[in-house]
Amino acid sequence: MKGYEIQLIPSHDGGRNVVYTCEKEGTEAKILRIAFLNDRSREDLLGEVEYVRYLFDHGGSVSDIISSRKGNQLEGITFKNRTYFICLFKKAKGKMLVENHYRYREGASINEYYFNCGKVLGKLHQISKGYTPAHHRYSFFDKYNAEYIDKLIPDSLPLLKEKLYKLLKTLEGLDRNRESFGMVHFDYNDGNYSIDFDTGQITVYDFDNSCYCWYMFDLAGLWTSGVGWIQFEPDAGKRKKFMDDYFKTVLMGYKSETGIDDLCWKNSPYLSKYRSWKILWIHSR
Repeated sequence: MKGYEIQLIPSHDGGRNVVYTCEKEGTEAKILRIAFLNDRSREDLLGEVEYVRYLFDHGGSVSDIISSRKGNQLEGITFKNRTYFICLFKKAKGKMLVENHYRYREGASINEYYFNCGKVLGKLHQISKGYTPAHHRYSFFDKYNAEYIDKLIPDSLPLLKEKLYKLLKTLEGLDRNRESFGMVHFDYNDGNYSIDFDTGQITVYDFDNSCYCWYMFDLAGLWTSGVGWIQFEPDAGKRKKFMDDYFKTVLMGYKSETGIDDLCWKNSPYLSKYRSWKILWIHSR
């Protein structure tokens, strides 16, 4: 990329990509991502970038894919018998909350942020309900199954294994109609979107974990994110009131863009529980 200043973005533990910012005066900043592990096929990655482009083309607030000079959304380079898959995105406007020290934009209520979190997610889910892919993308149970639990949880934790097996069995029985189950981000949190602090607009990125799942799973992620705002409050009553008010605002934003399947909503605690256990285990390793 001639004339661009290219900087490596520090990776987090377990990261599966090498990511760079690419900036050049007078042009829109870009994000270059190189998938260097062989845990994803070309078809997997094509499924991801196709979904991102579909969301963008239909009004979703996401970082768009930039096609290569050959007109491809994904390019592969083979070196020493290994193929590295490369794609380029427009850099989201604004910055992450953590980069702003978890302060929201000046003069605006934090409730605006909570509402926008739900609204942007609701829009993505509404768009997904009309999505028919050309390239295969895996579904929840393709990855999260009994075999996955066996690999993830050691035999020294038999009770946890047993409870997760039972939870998976319950999830297998949940309805998967078009209104409740479709392509989701699967990791929707403030580490995977930027905020324009002039307008409050949220732009979502990092769809590397996107898959077919219940839409409620992303909403469960928003609930989990909300806990971070109040986790150090010692008064349980105050924590409960905050979470009730917080999630009510999130849902108002979400429902302004799409509906919620009643049956899936009724069973959403199972998704919240699975998500929470998975996050807890990953961060305890």
